[in-house]
Amino acid sequence: MDDPAPSRRAFLAAGGGGLLAAIAGCAEPGSRAQAGRGDSSLPSAVDFDERADGTVYTGIYADVIDSVAMVTVSGVEDENGEEIGGQGSAFVYDGHLVTNNHVVEGASTIQLQYTNGDWTEAEVVGTDVYSDLAALDVVHRPEAATSLSFTDVLPTVGQEVVAVGNPYGLEGTMSRGIVSGVNRSLPGPNDYDIPNAVQTDAGVNPGNSGGPLLDMDGRVVGMINAGIVEGVGFAISAALATRVLPSLIETGRYEHPRMGVKLREVTPAVAAANDLEEATGVMIVETPRDGPADGVLQGADGRVARDGVPIPVGGDVVVGLAGEPVPDNHALSRVLSLQTSPGQTVPVELIRDGERTTVDLTLGARPVSP
Repeated sequence: MDDPAPSRRAFLAAGGGGLLAAIAGCAEPGSRAQAGRGDSSLPSAVDFDERADGTVYTGIYADVIDSVAMVTVSGVEDENGEEIGGQGSAFVYDGHLVTNNHVVEGASTIQLQYTNGDWTEAEVVGTDVYSDLAALDVVHRPEAATSLSFTDVLPTVGQEVVAVGNPYGLEGTMSRGIVSGVNRSLPGPNDYDIPNAVQTDAGVNPGNSGGPLLDMDGRVVGMINAGIVEGVGFAISAALATRVLPSLIETGRYEHPRMGVKLREVTPAVAAANDLEEATGVMIVETPRDGPADGVLQGADGRVARDGVPIPVGGDVVVGLAGEPVPDNHALSRVLSLQTSPGQTVPVELIRDGERTTVDLTLGARPVSP
């Protein structure tokens, strides 16, 4: 009976590389594999002095790989208070290395390795938990490690993309796929979502986090954030990253706008309970005291039961913000995050007591630390 294949747990415990070496047959001196090297019956070694012809993907890889690094961290505490390490990816942007906040959060030591083999120490210059982004300053950056550019066009479902990074510590890995979805919302801290995320079926695994998701011109469509299951990965959009990262590099922080409300998406049940003509928009359930919306927007004044589920009634229904339509929570979060700023006064189009009206709301800022 053949030996069973190594488990994923064993692969991870070996850090990827060591186990791969064992699988490849790197045996101990004196073993059968070592002794057989002098067997004249074996075919002679072939001198591989040429490379196979590449494709468009080969060109993209060659253009960007020097700018992508592996991130190794130590000193992070787990839920039991024990120190553990971690690993992810980063790439050069505006002379800094950028990655996900969750890759470096809580680390006492951060080291990066470029694809030419050079190592360097890094320190965090700015982080933002709400977008899960971080900017790093490094001691050393090779001349070939130049800044990558973010795309300035919106991604399209079906568009070809490639992911470059270090899944399971396998440095310099590329996978390809398409944009599977746009305007996704990822769960964030304090009940805030990360809006406008890009969904992809390109292979995204632990260790890819913080690496670039690129279009066929080698421009960054998004920063890889998470792989949920096979064929479903997500990236922080270029639109959000290019708002947040310059501020992290310059000031170490980024302020996100907030309305100061608790919301409920208008479903058919909510629409029926509130005599709304259609199930669209977002209902204001509550306006916490002293928040930006206090005294400007109206929260629900009661609840009714529908099939045993409480439905808020009487609250303002937001259908537009800053001149953009708001059909659902995703749209509200996207417009708020990408088109407004703290302290800005914006028009809010809403349905109040059955009538469509517009009010002006001055936005506040989210707490810096959730």
